[in-house]
Amino acid sequence: MSIYLLALLIGVVAGLRVMTAPAAVSIGAAAGWLPLSGTWAAFMGFRFTPYIFGLLALVEFVTDQLPSTPSRKVPQQFGARIVSGGFCGAVLGTAGGSLVGGLIAGVIGAVIGTLGGYEARKRLVAATGGKDLPIALLEDVVAVLLALWVVSSVL
Repeated sequence: MSIYLLALLIGVVAGLRVMTAPAAVSIGAAAGWLPLSGTWAAFMGFRFTPYIFGLLALVEFVTDQLPSTPSRKVPQQFGARIVSGGFCGAVLGTAGGSLVGGLIAGVIGAVIGTLGGYEARKRLVAATGGKDLPIALLEDVVAVLLALWVVSSVL
């Protein structure tokens, strides 16, 4: 599978859930799925990195359910998703030999995931009579499964 497609998809994950993408990438690096030793991104495979990003992802899953959580389209949220997608795309790109290509694909994927995820969630919530929680949980599951599939497909 093309490293650019995988970087795009990890960007989509970042657009759906900003911390799920780095959590999955760090798990993949720690598991040895991503050849990052000796690169700038080697820290993603360090012993405690998956725990740190994993905890941040769990916190995000909880806070996403709160009514006070701002829209993913506000500048701070959107920007964080673009940074996360670009970073994770760059890490995958580094593993595949194309840091800049991975970064660009990750940013594009983050924009797609942010805007597409927003529209999909809004329409599904409307279709279910305004019930947001089941759709939010479905979005969580999609983000986690897609992220794990992407990082396990790099090699």
